[in-house]
Amino acid sequence: MIRVGTGYLSLDRPTRTLSGGEVQRIRLATQVGSSLIGVLYVLDEPSIGLHPRDHERLLEILKELRDRGNTVLLVEHDEETIRSADYIIDIGPGAGRLGGQVIATGSVKDIEKNKDSLTGQYLSRKLKINVPLKRRKGHGLQINLHGASGNNLRNVDLKIPLGTLCGVTGVSGSGKSTLIIDTLYRVLAQKINKSNRQPAPFVNIEGIDNIERIIQINQKPIGRTPRSTPSTYVGLYSLVRDLFANLSDSKIRGYKPGQFSFNVKGGRCEACEGAGLKRVEMHFLSDVYVTCDVCNGARYNLETRSIRFREKSIADVLNMTVAEAYEFFKHHPIIRNKLNTLNRVGLDYLTLGQSSTTLSGGEAQRIKLAKELSKRSYGKTLYMLDEPTTGLHFEDIRKLIDLLHELVDQGNTVLVIEHNLDVVKSCDWVIDMGPEGGRKGGEIVATGTPEQIAKNKYSLTGQYLLQSLAPS
Repeated sequence: MIRVGTGYLSLDRPTRTLSGGEVQRIRLATQVGSSLIGVLYVLDEPSIGLHPRDHERLLEILKELRDRGNTVLLVEHDEETIRSADYIIDIGPGAGRLGGQVIATGSVKDIEKNKDSLTGQYLSRKLKINVPLKRRKGHGLQINLHGASGNNLRNVDLKIPLGTLCGVTGVSGSGKSTLIIDTLYRVLAQKINKSNRQPAPFVNIEGIDNIERIIQINQKPIGRTPRSTPSTYVGLYSLVRDLFANLSDSKIRGYKPGQFSFNVKGGRCEACEGAGLKRVEMHFLSDVYVTCDVCNGARYNLETRSIRFREKSIADVLNMTVAEAYEFFKHHPIIRNKLNTLNRVGLDYLTLGQSSTTLSGGEAQRIKLAKELSKRSYGKTLYMLDEPTTGLHFEDIRKLIDLLHELVDQGNTVLVIEHNLDVVKSCDWVIDMGPEGGRKGGEIVATGTPEQIAKNKYSLTGQYLLQSLAPS
């Protein structure tokens, strides 16, 4: 368990409090001790939540399993893991409808030479995430949290310079989430959003008057039912319904915007109640959803689908990708602006009517970012993100960093808990926690610009950051 990077866990820790990455690594630890051979191990992003130091240990264990006579199959975005692989399968070229093909296979050098592989271009450094030309100093204002002592925190004093992209780093279990999410976020949410969730213990906080809004952008689902879609979440679909309701054919028939909603009676298909799917109960097994045999998944009845805008029905619009809809609504600036934010967060491949339950955590988080970007900027907002690069490719990470910088340029502050060195090197200010995890952690080891952290001999993150900052 120490070798898989979970040595900081106490033996009486309830399993339900573990992250997905921790559970996966503990299961891996049981396999290391089993001495099985001839086994195919399949792991989905085992690097989630791992500091680069712990990641090296994980790779050693995976190689050990391989050397025993097993096969290890990894779904991964992490560069070190890709470079450690014996054989790579690169899938693309894009995402959604634009993906689904094997683009390149072979060794790292084979992938690097393949001009069709976006992954290969990042591995060969033809494409890369550059270090910012300058670091922001901020507004000169700050938030000061004193005496945080939740879980393993040791009476920590935290200073957040406002008007910056601020990164919180540290080895797994060093107390990052306890300090930022359980303490700082909950304190601010209580004061600003009138939340009733109790923060972890602390002494006092200063500088709350310097911010007006506090927003946590996490990877929790944006909707729990098949009726929820990205377009409804970002406020796009109400605009499209209004457009259809204002067409002359709609006015002649007396159709209001509700006629074009699949959530209320009127224009929807009543056989599936606007879901496009019918649920089949399997009793002792999970329910199965099948396409509606009346509307064939279109969600609307024939009368509603007969209303057309530029030869497309409302059902056709739902079936468009964000990129297709962006071109289709090019003469409608308000709709186009909403679509543009989804484009910019790298979700141009999603269909407008795609069920939110099918989205990954990374996609859900980027939709939340798109919603924030589409709002009028007030500045004085503190955004908090916990490991936003989970599940993201190099290119997606580049887009994410650009968006975070844009939020800061609007006068806001972005606070991000992260292990990914491309994100850390892009920050204006870094707070590194440690020195180890669990009872040996809970302290702020170093603060400063990425360059200052890289020179700090007490910072484990700094040792890896030094390599990342070096020009390639």
